[in-house]
Amino acid sequence: MALTTYSPISSDWPCQVKTPGSYDWERSATKWLRELVPARYASYPALIRHPVLLARHAQIQVQNEVRVARTALQTARAELPGLGLPESVIEHTIKLYAAEVLQLQHIARSVRAVSQALVESSTARAGH
Repeated sequence: MALTTYSPISSDWPCQVKTPGSYDWERSATKWLRELVPARYASYPALIRHPVLLARHAQIQVQNEVRVARTALQTARAELPGLGLPESVIEHTIKLYAAEVLQLQHIARSVRAVSQALVESSTARAGH
């Protein structure tokens, strides 16, 4: 049997989400995904009832957060001095943004892995 791309063995699989196919794994996936979207979205019934839809929204949300962090990083050196901030604060902020971009990219890969597993699980249920 071939390994699938959502294998929890992968470093992209979030530790908060149970192994696909195990008892209650979709509930753990839904709980984790709800933490990634704004609270108002996490409470919408359609997103709660359809984890694949929630995963799609989480993917979009995280992609936009990556974009925001990149923009903040790319503009920090030019814009922050104009705010009167000391150089040490600017340097710290640049490091913070760089770390955040890396963290968000990892979360984005994790969301894609969970999303794919949810789609495959949903497709398998629909086929039976």
